[in-house]
Amino acid sequence: MRNLFTSESVSEGHPDKICDQVSDAILDAHLAGDRNSHVACETLVTTNFCLLAGEVKSSVKIDFVDVARETIRDIGYTLPGLGFHWEENKYLCLIHPQSSDIDQGVEAEHGAGDQGIMFGYACRETSAFMPYPIQIAHRLLERLSEIRKEGLLPWARPDAKSQVTVEYEDDRPLHIREILMSVHHADDALEAEMEDDIRRKVIAPVLDTFDPHLDWNGHLLYNPSGRFAIGGPHGDSGLTGRKVIVDTYGGEGRHGGGAFSGKDPTKVDRSATYMARHIAKNIVASGAADRCEVQLAYAIGKPEPRSVRVDTFGTESVDPLRIESAVREVFVLTPYAIIEYLDLQRPIYRRTAAFGHFGRNPGGDGTFTWEKTDRADDLRRLLLD
Repeated sequence: MRNLFTSESVSEGHPDKICDQVSDAILDAHLAGDRNSHVACETLVTTNFCLLAGEVKSSVKIDFVDVARETIRDIGYTLPGLGFHWEENKYLCLIHPQSSDIDQGVEAEHGAGDQGIMFGYACRETSAFMPYPIQIAHRLLERLSEIRKEGLLPWARPDAKSQVTVEYEDDRPLHIREILMSVHHADDALEAEMEDDIRRKVIAPVLDTFDPHLDWNGHLLYNPSGRFAIGGPHGDSGLTGRKVIVDTYGGEGRHGGGAFSGKDPTKVDRSATYMARHIAKNIVASGAADRCEVQLAYAIGKPEPRSVRVDTFGTESVDPLRIESAVREVFVLTPYAIIEYLDLQRPIYRRTAAFGHFGRNPGGDGTFTWEKTDRADDLRRLLLD
């Protein structure tokens, strides 16, 4: 049976993603000076305005507004007349100390910072073990950001969206049916010139990097509303945590109850979701299944997960109950064990806050430790040898 599946991504200059990055930059600033910092920070942006709120427990003091300004400048809101400017915005900070009730449960028992259900997903569609539509959508905007900052798209502004539709047959990706790109642009930019730049400088180089390579019929919807000269927070307000499907798997697989950005790793919304992705990816890499979803559930203040579930959607090569048992044997799933295992008390989080938390190369600095497949051999020995 043939069907279509579509996923979207948004750029680093999208209003919601600005907020995610500012919140994570504040988290990073605390972790850089105190790895035991507890942070839960939210950001809101609109025309010429940025609001910071939340709670922090840390031995270091930072200039919250300065961190926000520098993050917004780095994203690219440096031009006058956009209705949002790193230096000219009004900033309001309402961040306060962390609740002692929350702190007690986390510190005394080394338990979870909140209750919650978390999911991780992996599949064989791409070399990154991610679904094709979301992986392409992210890489398109990552490429767009790179060449915009290099000055190769002088008409482009920081805000942008992508959307990719892939045709499947029996869960196997066949073709890219359509690509949609909406890019915030200079007022006098010419549509034909912009579309040509997007095709040649963004889409073609990105599609060439994918293995396996899917055919694309060339169908591109570029700025389908016809104009995108008013963008960023001047065109729409933004808030931390509003792009949870963009952050994960683009609608493939389930999502838990919480967003990630602005939360330190004692919050299982973040750390346990990263661990669930790590487990699912290693299961698929081991050959035990072609698709895998892992669910973890926690209670506030309690260290052990309340449940662990593995779903392989009928693609498994061994009994799913054996896979669950192997997960329990190979991985320690208390929050503080996850933090230590994935080395999460480092200032790595702003990098995660745009272009997806998953499907990224761990790289030399090891930012995306949850993307490693270093436990696949352990699982393979338990399940397949």
